[in-house]
Amino acid sequence: MAYQSEVIIDAQPQPTGTSYTFSSQGSWSSDLCDCCSDMGICLCATFVPCILACRVSEQAGESCCLPLLPGALIALRTGVRDKYRIQGSICEDWVVMSCCPLCGLCQMARELNRN
Repeated sequence: MAYQSEVIIDAQPQPTGTSYTFSSQGSWSSDLCDCCSDMGICLCATFVPCILACRVSEQAGESCCLPLLPGALIALRTGVRDKYRIQGSICEDWVVMSCCPLCGLCQMARELNRN
């Protein structure tokens, strides 16, 4: 006769998964309305924002046609923020790019030039 032992389970299985928190999140290298730090970028955004948007998109490793798509600048800002581990949220990216898109575009350009 075979001997069977009983196993008593007294704990629930714990969920496992990937944690997406970063321990070293920083901030943008310049403020949102810090146009005086690079007047060339500010003037480009003022007079030919489509050129600056295409340039920022290419510097971020995306297609220069990306800014032509609706909502793409929000996604671009989120991508830049994730790439350089800048704290923030998609909601904040949406607010910035919806309320003051030229300032947000300038901030991304300054960040990409810095890195």
